[in-house]
Amino acid sequence: MKNNVPVILLIYTGGTIGMVKDYKSNALKPFDFENIKVKIPELKLLDCNIETTAFESPIDSSDMSPNYWVMIAEIIENRYHDIDGFVVLTGTDTMSYTASALSFILNNLSKPVIFTGSQLPIGDLRTDAKENLITAIQVAATHENQIPKIQEVGLYFEYKLYRANRTTKISSEQFEAFESPNYPNLGESGVHLNFNDQWLHKADRNQTLSLEKDFNANIVILKLFPGINRNTVEHILEFPGLEGVILETYGAGNAPTDDWFSDALKKTIDRKIPVINVTQCISGSVSMGHYETSMHLKNAGVISGKNITTESAIAKLKLLLGKKIPFQKFKSKFETPIRGEMS
Repeated sequence: MKNNVPVILLIYTGGTIGMVKDYKSNALKPFDFENIKVKIPELKLLDCNIETTAFESPIDSSDMSPNYWVMIAEIIENRYHDIDGFVVLTGTDTMSYTASALSFILNNLSKPVIFTGSQLPIGDLRTDAKENLITAIQVAATHENQIPKIQEVGLYFEYKLYRANRTTKISSEQFEAFESPNYPNLGESGVHLNFNDQWLHKADRNQTLSLEKDFNANIVILKLFPGINRNTVEHILEFPGLEGVILETYGAGNAPTDDWFSDALKKTIDRKIPVINVTQCISGSVSMGHYETSMHLKNAGVISGKNITTESAIAKLKLLLGKKIPFQKFKSKFETPIRGEMS
């Protein structure tokens, strides 16, 4: 802190929140974030010092990749000792993927890293960008006894603060674009900014931040649907170089009981390729063996994703594959929470 005033770094990667409309051409274009206080003069009223940085070439969220995840993490790592909190601005379409990934990449994090964005550009008359950005900065700047209130990766959107790796995008049109279906909100913004202390992560502040960077594993998502055929499943599971599978099943983790389907999964697992069972439902948990239609998955060695989101499962699977964990230990490692991502 400088003179007991928190220093917050805004990191702009791209996305709607950083766009303004050219009213002559009606096209959206990025604005210079170094002049953000000109666009949002209310930022001058915040009780913190704000610094900014941006990708040299801002990207659309659809172009987000593990390489960009690491770039964001390295910006945080390089400024970690002189910055009190970070606000990361990205496009909303892949925000839950990116925010979940950062929660796994940033090992021993003890400062706030808050993701936010907007559904409308910052220059739009009805924009949600100003409130999201101002409150995300306030969240990142909140300290008690000079200790950050938030000590993890969060996602703030439309009056609610979530644990990042518990979120999923639920709407492309509503301002309430995100939800945390299986974990309570970390906080809410109203007349006052209120935090739900019992749900907040408390970090060991004696640990040193380090990065987990090996995220480029070759994985696939296999989403089940009624009538999925044998050729499709076998083609997906047998392609060369496959290292991991996210299996999106029905309900509490159920799947077809056809012999060919069980055999395809068993052959995949016998090749020491982990298969993670996550539910297609917005909320709830996988409970293999609860119904007969999931017992064959359990017997084949499929790993339970419990109540993890697909977005978080992708990041966690990539992380653990990058750590080269022996296959016989992989199941217990995945099914154990490491960043509060499942319960």
